[in-house]
Amino acid sequence: MAVSEAERNRWLRAAWLHDALRDAPDEELRRWASSSPGPSELRHGPASAARAKAEGETDRGVLDAVRYHSVGLAEWEMVGRILYCADYLEPGRASKREMRAELARRLPDDPAGVLREVAQIRLSRLVSSGWPIPEPTVRFWNSLVAGSSAPA
Repeated sequence: MAVSEAERNRWLRAAWLHDALRDAPDEELRRWASSSPGPSELRHGPASAARAKAEGETDRGVLDAVRYHSVGLAEWEMVGRILYCADYLEPGRASKREMRAELARRLPDDPAGVLREVAQIRLSRLVSSGWPIPEPTVRFWNSLVAGSSAPA
């Protein structure tokens, strides 16, 4: 994607940090993210960001990327948008491999389009689950479709 070395390093830090506490016990997730609502699937991002900050990460864009990688954030820099897509498109996921691989192939040439598709898929899944939609997710989706007259 022809990004600078500094930006590439930010993306790599976010990738390394985002699931640092994904498999942590609930007690540890609550310790790092006591004010974060929702199940552990949504709490591991805020917990991972809090731990990264405690261990010296100071880049607000990286921390926001890690904190909100499961739900989205309207105010994201590119590091957050790329992490959100990468988290969904990682090759190790068992479901919809061909579709995910096609989106991953398109990402370098159409990051905004792929981001919107990934967000739509994730939001549809969230609605189908019956879980409440987190406020950052609503604002993220609205920021992606603002000014667009065509449905996703």
